[in-house]
Amino acid sequence: MAKTVDKKSEIKDVQPIRSVEKIKDMKWSLKKWCGERDYIMFLIGINAGLRVSDLLNLKITDVKGKNKVTIIEGKTKKSRDIYLTNIYDELNAYIGTLESTEWLFPSRKGHKAISRVQAYRQLNKAAGMVDITDGIGTHTLRKTFGYWHYKQFKDVAELQMILNHSHPKITLDYIGITDEAIENNMKSFVL
Repeated sequence: MAKTVDKKSEIKDVQPIRSVEKIKDMKWSLKKWCGERDYIMFLIGINAGLRVSDLLNLKITDVKGKNKVTIIEGKTKKSRDIYLTNIYDELNAYIGTLESTEWLFPSRKGHKAISRVQAYRQLNKAAGMVDITDGIGTHTLRKTFGYWHYKQFKDVAELQMILNHSHPKITLDYIGITDEAIENNMKSFVL
């Protein structure tokens, strides 16, 4: 029996990948066990922070040969710029392998994009191959982007704008920074 994926529970239960080593493991596993399509999906997801619905709706013409892409988010209907400069070469090499499809992440069963459920399955398959057992789902990509963007720049307001959240607390809770920061601070606190 196929496992169903409930959007709301998945978003709450999934976590960002908080280890550079585990990100490298996921990249390796996706390439080896799932294929280039799923590797590129992961790569764009963790580097752009798109919701999986927006990611899977990308067409080849949207991104081919471009360093910057403007999309209209499906959920918020807001305009969002994504930058592909750091993954440009890999993305365009992958696009060069696609035939007879308009979709960036084509289904193997026909002329449409893969489903959210299939993306979930592929991410979990890759995670299982490298012993990442908990907290992996399609929203892991967006949360991983948010987590690492915050760790690098420490700018909650900017990240809130990028993710189109209504309040900074939502952003911090979303990427799990609040709990992690409090725990780390309490471990080292001394008077």
